[in-house]
Formats: sequence, structure tokens, C-alpha cells
Amino acid sequence: MHHLPRVSPTSIQQPEFWLMGLSGCLAAILLTLTWRVDESDHVGMMILFYMAIASLIQDRRGQLCLQSSLGATLLGSGLVGWTLVYSLSMPEQFNSFVRIAPFIAGLGLALLAAGFAGLRQFWRELTILFFLGVPRVLISLAVDISPLTAKFSAFLLWYAGFDVTRDTVFVRLPGGAVQVYEGCSGLEAMTYLLGLAVVFMMMFPLSRPKKLVTPMVAIALGFVVNAIRVSLMAVLAAANNKPAFDYWHEGTGSLIFAITSVVLFGAFCLLLLRRDRPDTALPTQF
Repeated sequence: MHHLPRVSPTSIQQPEFWLMGLSGCLAAILLTLTWRVDESDHVGMMILFYMAIASLIQDRRGQLCLQSSLGATLLGSGLVGWTLVYSLSMPEQFNSFVRIAPFIAGLGLALLAAGFAGLRQFWRELTILFFLGVPRVLISLAVDISPLTAKFSAFLLWYAGFDVTRDTVFVRLPGGAVQVYEGCSGLEAMTYLLGLAVVFMMMFPLSRPKKLVTPMVAIALGFVVNAIRVSLMAVLAAANNKPAFDYWHEGTGSLIFAITSVVLFGAFCLLLLRRDRPDTALPTQF
């Protein structure tokens, strides 16, 4: 059996130091790799999630019992080693890898630190790493929500009074049409907000009903805001306004919609926290 010493809040033991160093190196490598494959928006999400994980571990570092077994050490080393080797192999397509690699590396580090028996100590951190990118990969492999996005966008245009028709993933207006690809379906925004919802639930105590509502609101916001963006692009395509279309499709305009969805979800989370806060008692007047 390979024993790692119990973490002490007042002293730094050598095994803990190496685990922290290895975690920092892996995080830096994955962040650099994600930046190189032109996933700058995902880099921001990774930094936010890493900060949340660091905060959770820091809050209870004196309560963690680190004790690993030989089997857990070998498996954890294999997962971490695979992440490093694959990162250095530079395959042509890294998009899926950079989304699942943080969870695989985190699982390996948890096994190195606490073994199979102590893995439950890190269930919050591993859950956050899982929702950082794994759902995006799994859902895209299982289903394409582009027809649903096109249908809802067409409904919004019809409700707004436009003469709109839909053909599977095509939203048509008199004068032009747009095709909703998988990348524009809103899945990216939905999974990002779902990940933020998970971070929020792990960082703040919530009642069970609110824990059920929070991820549903996150997914709905990501889908609806993106559908509004698709509707706007359909109108611009019908008007043959290519500069405006490009601005809202790939330019700063697309970031505005992403920021809007995050701000709306942040306001929802703030509302939940304010409702949980007890009212301040009014001073008694005599």
C-alpha cells in the first residue's frame, strides 16, 4: 500500500506538493492546448471552473484524508499519462479531447491522491470537471438538435408576424434563408450554462426544488437566447445585409448573445440566493 500523509493546513507535506504541482502543470497544458485549437471561449470556462475547484479544495483541505492503493495509483498514473501523451501527439482534431481531458485528468489525480475508497471526497470537483465539457461531446454524438432549433426559431418569427417557412434545418423568409448547423444549434450555450448551473449548485447550498429547477433554467436560457439569434440572422439574410449577418454570426454580435445568456442566468442565481436569505429584522421602536 502506498500511503500519502494527511493534509495539514499548517504544513506542506511533500506528496501534497507534488500533487499540486502536477495539477498545475496539467491545467496549464490543457489551457494552452485549448487556446491553440481556437477555443478561446472554452478557455474562459476552464479558468472559471478551475477556480471553483480550487476554492472547494481550499475550504476543506484540512479535512481531506489522502491514502491511495497500488491499483489506484497505477490507474491514476495511466489516466494522467494518457492525457499528457495525447496532448503532445498533436492530432488534427482536438475539439472533443480538450473537453473531456480535464475530467479524465482530474479522475486520475483523485485516484493518485485518495485511491478508490477516498474518491468520494472529490465528487464535487469531479462533477464540475465532468460538466465542463463531457455533456457537450456525448450529446453531439447522440443527437442533433438543429431541427428543433430551426423549428423554434421559425415559431418566433411566425409569432412576430413574418412570413416564414421551415424545411428541416432551413428557416426561409421571402428573400433569403438560413441553415441551422450543429454548431449554431445552441448546444454549446446550453451545455455551458448547464456547467455554470452545476458550479453554482456545488458552491452554494440550495434546497432540493431549487437544485432541480436551476439546471432546467440554464438549459432553457441557452436554447431560447440562441434561437432568438438564429431568428435575427434569418431576417438579416432575407434583407441581404451580409455585413450585419456576419457580425451577428461570427463577430462580436455572437459574443453579445453569449454574454446576455450568462447575465440572465446570473440574475436568476442571484434571485435564488436572495430568496434564501432571511429578512433582516426591523428594529423595535418604543
